[in-house]
Amino acid sequence: MNARDLIRKMLPGLLPLIIFILADELFDTVISLSIAVAVGIFQAAWIFIKEKRFDYFVLLDTGLIVVLGLVSIISHDELFFKLKPGIVQVIMCVMLLFMAFAPPSLLMGMMGRYGLTVELNEDSVRLLRRNMRLLFLILLLHTGLVFYSAFYMSKEAWGFISGVLLYLIFGAYFLVEFIRMYWNKKKFTGEEWVPLVDEEGKIIGKAPRSMVHKDKKLLHPVIHVHIFNKDRKLYLQKRALNKLVQPGKWDTAVGGHISWGESLEITVKRETEEELGIKLQHLAFIGKYIWESEIERELVYVFISQWDDNIYVNKNEVDEGKFWSKREIELNLKKDIFTPNFEHELLHILPFFDKKVKLP
Repeated sequence: MNARDLIRKMLPGLLPLIIFILADELFDTVISLSIAVAVGIFQAAWIFIKEKRFDYFVLLDTGLIVVLGLVSIISHDELFFKLKPGIVQVIMCVMLLFMAFAPPSLLMGMMGRYGLTVELNEDSVRLLRRNMRLLFLILLLHTGLVFYSAFYMSKEAWGFISGVLLYLIFGAYFLVEFIRMYWNKKKFTGEEWVPLVDEEGKIIGKAPRSMVHKDKKLLHPVIHVHIFNKDRKLYLQKRALNKLVQPGKWDTAVGGHISWGESLEITVKRETEEELGIKLQHLAFIGKYIWESEIERELVYVFISQWDDNIYVNKNEVDEGKFWSKREIELNLKKDIFTPNFEHELLHILPFFDKKVKLP
């Protein structure tokens, strides 16, 4: 979701407050209050008619406006006029504080109220909370300055602090964030990016490949292809000694990460040609599961196929390869010869050693 979509979705919820602030600059407080409350009531009624539910957040927003307006009417003096921006910012501080510390379920409810249908995994929650805490501290300090200037400083100084200074502070904050994001992006220029997924395989983001090998919370998809021959022997590859994970052990015939923007089928074709130099004609998908190693967490898509010709491995990718019978594999299980991932996955492909079971 881009910034324009985010603003478009959040604007309806903030509309009564925005209208009240703008109208209060043009009309008296009674008229401004009436307009804002009318907008809030209309919003709540429209949501009830359209979705058959009360939007309690809209009602809360409208209630806050009523309180703010009534206080403004009762305390019709210059001091309250100067305190009004600080009061609005206190409300915003409360919202930021809630988002900074609320449980994920409440965050989802609040964001859903604005139509923000995003996935909140552990990493996105942590990042959201970090940003909200920082924004809360910035806004809290500025709010304190607004209240101080309202009581102890000139009207000109108060005007600068409550208006121009706020824009300068947040302008500096977003500039620093932009520079930080720019340098992070530049740091990973030229590196392979992979999609991040939820446990069902739905894409929720992307990350450089080096990052997913450092953070086990970043679930990402990979493919495994098991290749049988006509004698129902299974081809295994011996992982190169320079591999980061399980070097020198026997493993699935083909395995690799799905690159960003790449489909399962393209990944299978690319990895098979890179590692074994062959082009499989037929593939069958037999399932997926989550595997967690010592350095990463993968959503593994498992395929099987058949190949009866010679295989010449790419020595840059694979140390060596050969076909194994079911008996040979069983005799070497639990001896640190195979990767733990392969021994786990073997349970899913055991039926295909039987010639009675059809291969693709």
